[in-house]
Amino acid sequence: MTLTFATLGLPATLGTTAADMTGTYLNYLWMALGIIAVLLGLLWLGWRGRKRRQGGLPVPDEVPATLIEAQPRAAAEGMVIGTVKAGDYLDRIAVHGLGVRTNGRLEVHSQGVAVFRSGAPNYLISAAALEHVRTDRGVVGKFVERDGAIIIGWRLGEEPVETAFRARHAEAHQELLDELTSVIRPSDEESEPS
Repeated sequence: MTLTFATLGLPATLGTTAADMTGTYLNYLWMALGIIAVLLGLLWLGWRGRKRRQGGLPVPDEVPATLIEAQPRAAAEGMVIGTVKAGDYLDRIAVHGLGVRTNGRLEVHSQGVAVFRSGAPNYLISAAALEHVRTDRGVVGKFVERDGAIIIGWRLGEEPVETAFRARHAEAHQELLDELTSVIRPSDEESEPS
């Protein structure tokens, strides 16, 4: 026995109504995809405009080969959250890939802080450019628990910026903080000439 709308006691128009709705759903799908494409285009235009406005910022120093081979004072694997203008957690530095969030490694040396990033250029924050270090909840794009991110304040040319880093392990987090503080504010014995 074949089941039809009539044998089930349903109106025959029910089957045609369901088939006619396919076109309506496809229209909704195309509209949604169009809105998403427009939003992505606007995001891209905004990022391009930000890069143009920040075009005067210099490229950060490269990590010297001698520093790559040297034993760091402290090092940690984790997430390089990104770099923002100092005091403004929402103003990401778009040029030179500094605002990109990546996995990476932070190494503290006497010469400064080496920032190694996967999929983005590595750079060195020289000891002379370092201004402060503190902890906070993070910066644009990534917020964590209280004091879960290390915020390194430094100068990129004349622009004060802050780079946020989140260590994978708590022990490494504290060790980085201690060493960064000693590089920024060396003890009296270290600062006296020999």
